[in-house]
Amino acid sequence: MIQYFININHQTVEIDKPDNGTWVNILPPLKQEEFSELAGELDIPLDFLTDSLDIDERSRFEEEDNVKLMVIKTPTENNSFNESDAFYITIPICIILTHNQIVTVNSFENGAIKKFLNTFQNRHPDNRKMMVLKIFEKIIQTYMEFLKEINVRRNLLEQKLYDANRNEHLLQLMRIQKSLVYFVTALRSNELLLMKMERSNFLSLNEEEKEFLSDLIVDNSQALEMANIYTNILSSTLDAFASIIANNQNEVLKRLSVITIVLSFPVLVASIYGMNVPIPYANSPFAFYIPVSLSLVISLVIGWYFLRKKIF
Repeated sequence: MIQYFININHQTVEIDKPDNGTWVNILPPLKQEEFSELAGELDIPLDFLTDSLDIDERSRFEEEDNVKLMVIKTPTENNSFNESDAFYITIPICIILTHNQIVTVNSFENGAIKKFLNTFQNRHPDNRKMMVLKIFEKIIQTYMEFLKEINVRRNLLEQKLYDANRNEHLLQLMRIQKSLVYFVTALRSNELLLMKMERSNFLSLNEEEKEFLSDLIVDNSQALEMANIYTNILSSTLDAFASIIANNQNEVLKRLSVITIVLSFPVLVASIYGMNVPIPYANSPFAFYIPVSLSLVISLVIGWYFLRKKIF
């Protein structure tokens, strides 16, 4: 699906075909025929439009025939039905500066683009470089929001684990850990992209725009630091819970071993007195009570010994 937006008197208007100063937003479902037609209409290299289809596409920028391409990784919720997949993943978004338009290509629904659309009426289409920087800003803000959601979810799951050790809570923490791995990798790639753009002045920015780009690099570094901190905290938490579970398991096995030892001696006494051979006091009226009393005494003595040694 292809959308065309233009800013008229600070109002976002959707039009039917591209014009000068138009923002072209390409959303799924994506068709190869639409790509080919749009590439010819806007004079864009076809591979610039199709690069976003590769979910593993790295963050980068390049220029061909005065058409500039920027690929940046953005976060999104994972709609997979697999319960072991990450809650959030990162996907590439292509931002293309043509001679007269700005084009964004999304392989999935993108929250950052929706935020940009909500503020598009405040943009100046003639200043396409600042529009690109504003898209970068929305992407970094989306990372920040998702990281805060991840931290809240992590705290809730940890509290549940303190109350009851359940496998499903651990599995959800693992899904959060996978999400953070996606975020850390993507934020590092985005940081390199922004720094290279600043160093090479790929967008030919003026001083004010350069300062804005520097602020974006700082914000991206902050998001990366948050992701690293949450990753380290979560790794430490999972290691701690693994140690707790192993320790609890050892305690249970130790108690079962003590109970087995305590019960084994009464079984031994009962086995001896159950032999089909002549035994002492076999004809005594207390023949039943003798092995029972002996078993109880031995069990109590062994139990007292283990309690004294604080083994049980």
